[in-house]
Amino acid sequence: MPVNLTRNAISMINSGDVNSKPLVQVVDIKLIGNSQERYRFLLSDSESTQHAMLATQLNEQVRSGRVKKGSIIQLIDYICSTVQNRRIIVVLNMETIIPEYEIIGNPKVITGSEPETNKSMPNNNLEPSVRSTNNRYSAQAPANNAQSFRPTIQPAYQPPPNYKIQGPIMKNEAPARIIPIAALNPYQGRWAIKARVTAKGDLRRYNNARGDGKVFSFDLLDSDGGEIRVTCFNAVVDRFYNVIEVGKVYLISKGSLKPAKKNFNHLKNEWEIFLESNSSVELCPDEDGSIPRQQFSFRPISEIESAENDSILDVIGIVITVNPSVPILRKNGMETQRRILNLKDASGKSVEVTLWGDFCNKEGQKLQEMVDSGVFPVLAVKAGKVNDFNGKSIGTISSTQLFIDPDGPEAQGLRNWFESGGRNTASISISKEIMPGGSKNEIRKTLAQIKDEGLGRSDKPDWVTAKTTVVFIKTDNFCYTACPLMIGDRQCNKKVTQSSNKRWLCDRCNQEFEECDYRYLLQVQIQDHTGLTWVTAFQESGEDILGCSAKEMYLLKYELQDDTRFGEIIRSRLFHQYLFRLKIKEELYGDEQRVKITIVKVDNVNYTAESRYLLDMVTKKILMKKQS
Repeated sequence: MPVNLTRNAISMINSGDVNSKPLVQVVDIKLIGNSQERYRFLLSDSESTQHAMLATQLNEQVRSGRVKKGSIIQLIDYICSTVQNRRIIVVLNMETIIPEYEIIGNPKVITGSEPETNKSMPNNNLEPSVRSTNNRYSAQAPANNAQSFRPTIQPAYQPPPNYKIQGPIMKNEAPARIIPIAALNPYQGRWAIKARVTAKGDLRRYNNARGDGKVFSFDLLDSDGGEIRVTCFNAVVDRFYNVIEVGKVYLISKGSLKPAKKNFNHLKNEWEIFLESNSSVELCPDEDGSIPRQQFSFRPISEIESAENDSILDVIGIVITVNPSVPILRKNGMETQRRILNLKDASGKSVEVTLWGDFCNKEGQKLQEMVDSGVFPVLAVKAGKVNDFNGKSIGTISSTQLFIDPDGPEAQGLRNWFESGGRNTASISISKEIMPGGSKNEIRKTLAQIKDEGLGRSDKPDWVTAKTTVVFIKTDNFCYTACPLMIGDRQCNKKVTQSSNKRWLCDRCNQEFEECDYRYLLQVQIQDHTGLTWVTAFQESGEDILGCSAKEMYLLKYELQDDTRFGEIIRSRLFHQYLFRLKIKEELYGDEQRVKITIVKVDNVNYTAESRYLLDMVTKKILMKKQS
């Protein structure tokens, strides 16, 4: 029995039909567009043909061959719009009925930009909208007897009116019907979406050739799982910035759709909404349980190893270590906070996650307190950025969200795995080992490795971390008198001498003053299980080691001449173990090149974190030996 296409389907669609769900045939497919993959169909109802554009979320059906020339398809969601004086059908959702079939009839192309039937419509400026069905549609190939199959057309969907009768409705005054985010496209003149705000960006100010401005964005999620970013500029910011709240549901309409800038927008949507002066944002007071509070697309840690640099992804794992938060000076001169933690999952791999800024003090501090108390929480990272410097790691960005012990099957599965043995399962880090709180180029080394690997002999200094013990501190010339004057926003700190009038003189500033500063210049001998070496500790590092200021020590030794108390302080700091961040650089002393090692940061050893670090190193060595 031959297949019967829906009679006059093309004409009905041109007349504004969006509900009949017709059966049509794909007569031709053409790939168009250079920067973006788009497919243009020529659809037929056996008598007439009409060009149609395929929504990009359906591109995979063409790429996989499920839809090809001759395919019989049923249009589920569609709309007909006028583009450059031509009528174009936009296919938003469809179902493949028969993948291959001979061309039916002798269809002819509809001529003219506006069909006669459409001209008679009383409201031809009101473009119809659709409400999409579930995107998880079936498109499997039929059996061998598919040509005798008479498909059953889905019944037409008749949406109820969503506006109250308030007398005669003027042209274009009826509110737009709610459609799924996935159905949004720039060919629609009127639309509305109902969605939950899942993320809200900070208010940012900028300056360009057109002057000063301000901007903020927020992300939306609807009940069909569609996501899209909304951006507001300048006066629109004033209208909506204080209105938008994360977690609330809104009805949004009258915005413009533009291509998403993928450098800044990680959502899986080719479009972005820009709100304008006439845009509408209405809070839905009743909670809509059909819209999830968040949507994840988790990647196993083992897959992150092959992820592209700077790609944005979601990851979930058990937090096994959390390092202290440390201040970092950015290239723009601004100081921020950084905290590094480690995640592991059932894939047998672990990864470093670097928290920046406010994440360090809020979620980061809570995570550190939990891990230090022996609790290993589940952490879900939404929109983390992949970094491939010295291995793969994940970093937070402005749109990142962190969820501690979230609900959901993935989190519950991880908890069950961890409690049933995953806690003791060895994992290989896909990130290069660093010190707790250190940055990517601060690699853990022993003192023997520093010497054997010739560190510090290149043009740039090497930065490493060593866990060592202080075994000796020189007490001669342990500090110097320094200039307290400010040069710009920095203190001079050059060595000063006392003149005959008991005032201090700085040759650099060429000024005298009553009081000077005292700054450490400690020479410290440190030792680990591989050897020992001399290092230099300046002001902050010296205070961390001795536990008091250079001025206090200077007064004890030279003013009060209390050698007993001075000696007690020095001896009390010997044989203490620290994590030293070291700067190693070759310098010229006279005619001789020497490697100078300077302590730039001192951390007390966190024995809980250190034990986990050592255990992880042992298990990795065992795994590497087995694999070889």
